[in-house]
Parts: sequence; structure tokens; C-alpha cells
Amino acid sequence: MPFEPEPYWRESAQLKTFPALSIDTEVDVAIVGGGITGITTAYLLTKQGLKVAVLEADQVLNGTTGHTTAKVTAQHGLIYDEFIQHLGVEKSKQYYEANSNALQFVRQTVKDLQIECDLTDEDAYIYAISDQYLQKVRKEHDAYQKLGIPSEFTENIPLPIDVKGAIVMKDQAQFHPIKFLEALVNEITKAGGEIYEQTTAVNIDQTTPKPMVITREGRRVTCKYAISCSHFPFFDGKGFYFTRLHAERSYVLGVRTKYEFPGGMYYSADSPRRSLRYTPFNGEKLILISGDGHKTGEGTPTFTHYKALEEFGQDVMGIEEIKYRWSAQDLYTLDKVPYVGPITSNKPNILVATGYRKWGMSNGIAAAHLLRDLVLEKENPYQDLYSPSRFYADPSIKQFLMKNLDVAGHLIEGKIDIADKRIEDIRNDEGSVVVINGKRAGCYKDADGNLNLVDTTCTHMGCEVEWNSGDRTWDCPCHGSRFSVQGDVVEGPAKKPLKRVDLE
Repeated sequence: MPFEPEPYWRESAQLKTFPALSIDTEVDVAIVGGGITGITTAYLLTKQGLKVAVLEADQVLNGTTGHTTAKVTAQHGLIYDEFIQHLGVEKSKQYYEANSNALQFVRQTVKDLQIECDLTDEDAYIYAISDQYLQKVRKEHDAYQKLGIPSEFTENIPLPIDVKGAIVMKDQAQFHPIKFLEALVNEITKAGGEIYEQTTAVNIDQTTPKPMVITREGRRVTCKYAISCSHFPFFDGKGFYFTRLHAERSYVLGVRTKYEFPGGMYYSADSPRRSLRYTPFNGEKLILISGDGHKTGEGTPTFTHYKALEEFGQDVMGIEEIKYRWSAQDLYTLDKVPYVGPITSNKPNILVATGYRKWGMSNGIAAAHLLRDLVLEKENPYQDLYSPSRFYADPSIKQFLMKNLDVAGHLIEGKIDIADKRIEDIRNDEGSVVVINGKRAGCYKDADGNLNLVDTTCTHMGCEVEWNSGDRTWDCPCHGSRFSVQGDVVEGPAKKPLKRVDLE
């Protein structure tokens, strides 16, 4: 399958690079994570005159933000009927308002800074192709009515898909996220904000009067507030986030199609989930087909998911050429509302933002506004809604038990799983679990036949990682940690690399 190695967003933007942090420094606010939340928070705080440093382990805008489908919408799947049942009408309405405000922020910022980021207004559809999901879509539309969300129910959509019905959330939007956030990066640096790449934060020293963010190289950033916007929190603070979050992967194809795309953004209610939108591309439209999500470290071989998306796209639009493919990892909280606020109730100056599911463009911006207000000690109407310390017995207890039983199952299964391959069975550019000296190990053989051998025991809590053929990573099914073929940490909560294995 032909593809570009970078997501379209990153391949089509000219990104600045920034140095690694090489000396100790002191700022008002240290922000760990250079994605949409970290960059937007830094932008909002530098506008208030605060001295801010952003620490990014890799490159800014390269994580989930760089791998998104970039819909800016308050329509987040079939969620509002569920929220009304578990959170009540008022908090459900707040969730809609917070995400709608994020969309308005994007529109206003594009206007104020004159950003060319392919921002277009689009209606967002959730459609059902089965009678079972038609009933769920109708209930979701009823929830929209209760919450005052501008919408309508329709029996048809502009795509050639035989649907039973759909709901439309009016006047949503899509954009090029990197071009938008590039402009914010420029504003941050113009205002004196500091951005450091290749700078991995590993801990926070709380024994001093002010928190100190400590990097892997031993540099220290002293601050009044430390904020974790690092996807999975780099610092747990006894909040036990690994027990309250689970990771899912999903996939995107960027394709040229035979038939003209009608505009709009589309999301299937039925499983497997499918999402469609377009973006301008060399004078035509690049269609983004995404979905086929599953828990990290589980599921069929990765290319099966891309193939499923290709078949769907072929059926609906007729694919002429696959230009891009990429995948993303998203974190889910117990009740599907992000955790944004003090990392624990007794640490008001250490803040966290995580758990956006697949809707980080609007949730990430909403989180940034809440983080700004917490730092400025201003009241924010959504503080209780997003509080990481909240707990709703329904559904949190059920989800907590299911998640941790699933982790226990993977832990046991991984320990008794017997590998049936040997190193000589592995072809070039292929990876698999193998047996070396009677023990389980991970083997990747590169295109030249060179071996990369690692211990498959995840350094977070001892589960066994599995090979991800599409991204060429070792993924942990328990808490979503991911490692490179050399064993280096790609994604937390793990902080230490996998051990290397010596043939001898």
C-alpha cells in the first residue's frame, strides 16, 4: 500500500525547530507537552504577560495533534444522551458549551491573526445504517433537543450510503491544525515564551517552595505552576491515572477519489466506526477516511485496519490513489469526559489535561482555557465538570472494574503465552515475538537484516507488549505504553525503555 511516512498535516506545513533545554531555568508556568493543549495554554498565558516554558519530548505538534482528523466540533459521537443519564442535563449542556466555545475561539483567532489554515464551516452528521443504531441516533437527537443544540434529523445524507437516518449538528468546522497552531507558536515566541524540543520531563520535585520539573538529562525548571499536557500524564502525583484511563488506536487514510466529495463531516453510529471529511489538496480535495479503532495492543494486524478503511472508501467514493496513511492514539476516561484541573485535590499548582477520546481539537482548546483560568485563579464555569477528582458511581465503578479486570487478563495471558517463532523465521522489515534461549523476546529485523531484540515485558507494570506491524512499535495492551524497535519509550505511561536482549 503506497503511503507517505508523515501525516498530511505535518508533511504539508513548514515547522520551526527548537533547541533542547540545556540549562536550569525559572518561569511562571512550565507546560509539559507541545500539542494543541500545551501550545494553546502557552498562547493564552503569554497574552496575560506570564513567563512560560513549553517542554516537548519530541517535536512540537507531532503527537496526537499531528495525527488527528482535525474536526473542530461539539459533536463527539453518540454522547449527549449518555451524558444526560450519567451527569445530568446541566453538566451535559456545559460540555456542549465548552466545546462550542472552543470552536468560536478558533474562528476568532483565525480572524484576529489572519491565519490561513483551511478553516471551513461544515455540518456534522452522525448516521445509522441499522435499525438498532437508528434508535440510538433518534435518542441522541432527543438529547440535542433537551440541551438546545441546533440540529435536525434527516433520513438521507449527501453521501452515497444507504442510511436509516442521521442527525446533523449545524455550523461546525474543520481546519489544518498545524497551520493554525504554527501561528500560535509564533505568537508565543514573540511574547517571550520559551519552547524546548527533545526535552523529556520525567518528574516533579515538590520538596522545594516552588515545584521543579525535572528532565531526563537532569535539568530543572522552577515554576509557580506545572501543567501536564503530555497526552498520558508524565507525572501521576498519586492520582493513579493509569487505572482511570485506557488507550485506543485508530487509523486514517488520505485518498484521492473518483467521485466528488459533497462537503460536510460524517461519522457512523454503527460499528466499526467510520469517519469522513475532506481537506484542500493541490487544488483538489484530499478525502480523509478514518476509524476502525481498537484498544492499544489488541486486535488484528495493523494493515487489516487500513485495508478495511480502503474497502469502505472504495465502496463509497471510489479510490483513485492512496496518498497518506497514519494512525493515532487516544485516551479515554472512565466517564468519557476529559480530566482537566489539579492532578490531585491536594496539589492545586500541579495541573493535568488528558482523556479527550478522539475529539482533541475542541476538548484540547476547552482544556487550555480552563487551565489558563486556574493559573490566573479565576472562576471557570466548567471547573467541576472536568475536575480530575470527580467520581460518578455510574458509570465509573463499572468502567473501573472492567478496565482493571481487562488489564489483569492481559497480564496473565502474556505470561503464559508461548511464542512459536524463532529469529530465523522473521523476514526483513518484520517483527514478532520469538523464543531466545527459552525466553520470550521481541525481534525486529530491519530492511538490511539487522536485528533489534528487546525484552517484551513492559517497564510500567510488567505486562507483555505485542508487535504493531503498521507503526513498527511494541505496544502494551494493559495501559497503552508504546516502544520503538530499539525499546525506547514512544508513548507513556512507561518511563523506562524495554531492556535490550543479547543473543549470547
